[in-house]
Amino acid sequence: METAALYEIYKQHPSVQTDTRKLKQGDIFFALKGPNFNGNAFAKQALDAGAAYAVIDDAAYAADERYILVEDVLAALQQLAKHHRQQFNIPFIAITGSNGKTTTKELVTAVLQQQYKTYATEGNLNNHIGVPLTLLKIKSDAQMAVIEMGANHQKEIESYCRIAFPTHAIITNCGKAHIEGFGGIDGVRKGKGELYDFIRDNNGSIFRNTNLNYLTDMSHNIANQITYGTANANYEGSPVMQDVFVNIMLHKPIATTIKTQLVGDYNYPNAMVAIAVGMHFGIRIDLIKQAIENYNPDNSRSQWLQKGSNKIILDAYNANPTSMRAAISNFANTHLDNKILWLGGMKEMGSEEASEHTELVQLIEQHNWSNVILVGKEFDGIVHSYKHFQTSAEAALYVKEHQPANASILIKGSRGSKMEVLLDALS
Repeated sequence: METAALYEIYKQHPSVQTDTRKLKQGDIFFALKGPNFNGNAFAKQALDAGAAYAVIDDAAYAADERYILVEDVLAALQQLAKHHRQQFNIPFIAITGSNGKTTTKELVTAVLQQQYKTYATEGNLNNHIGVPLTLLKIKSDAQMAVIEMGANHQKEIESYCRIAFPTHAIITNCGKAHIEGFGGIDGVRKGKGELYDFIRDNNGSIFRNTNLNYLTDMSHNIANQITYGTANANYEGSPVMQDVFVNIMLHKPIATTIKTQLVGDYNYPNAMVAIAVGMHFGIRIDLIKQAIENYNPDNSRSQWLQKGSNKIILDAYNANPTSMRAAISNFANTHLDNKILWLGGMKEMGSEEASEHTELVQLIEQHNWSNVILVGKEFDGIVHSYKHFQTSAEAALYVKEHQPANASILIKGSRGSKMEVLLDALS
């Protein structure tokens, strides 16, 4: 079936699902294939569960007119999303970067929602499936769209731009993340820079952090730039720490203080770009302030928690050398007492795995800690004096038997390290 014909069906059933466990009555089910599953085999189950149609790419599964046969289901999903995107003439803000994408997306969305009907990526559905699913959830009343784009190799962001057609772009930063796929920091910048390339080629606009010199170089020849940072920017402000939280002292174009519930000064640029986006699109500063001050992260990203007598910073959704160093250094510089580190290994480091984890241990050794637990094979072979477990489950058993009290604990690691298991071990 051609995209235009499929879109007519979508307009009658504007809810798309790829997981039979999440189906609602009247959904269109897209039977995606993966390394270990064939979605075509679930098409009948989807229809029996209430789906209006099932999009498949294997004719052997087509039993009646409710089965829509296409050449490739993933390509059909992406083309449908692209076609839907082209029906809108509103700002589409794309966000990528090595760190802070999701927090930035949440803050920008919270600010824009003060004045505009805004649709945004849910959770971190930011890949080749998540981006089209996000686009297909945008309804006709949309006034703004915020699309998060993740990537672990080059040409990935470029492919998402060809679907989402962003009019505005934010690159939060380019750090040492997904080194294995990008092939080094230069590869990271080239990969993330594909978003700037699309904006440059299509006369769009970017929001650029003036504190990151490499973004200046990457944004060469982009005519429309809205800048934010501590100096030399359209929107200027400074981070001020209050306990573990970062506040924003806004200086330009207006003077005010915005208190946040964001842990660590590394969240300063995430808040600043939300301020810049809001003011650029004409939202009053009191509404921007209200949105940012009310935002409380609840997604294992710099969450501030208390369990028993212990205070916890839970940052267990993702980790790379850049975010690890920022989190540890920020934690070390707080005035908290009885500081404990529970750190999981960093994934997708490729050939730099050993050196990056060695440098991480060396950073830890520069500060005094009440206790340190390291989790993962990534720390194998590194000389240190800390507790080391291969898995978070093993570490959790130790925590259950050696409960900390009146401690301040930073829990951080890559998603694959499952460091949140240690939080569950606290009584």
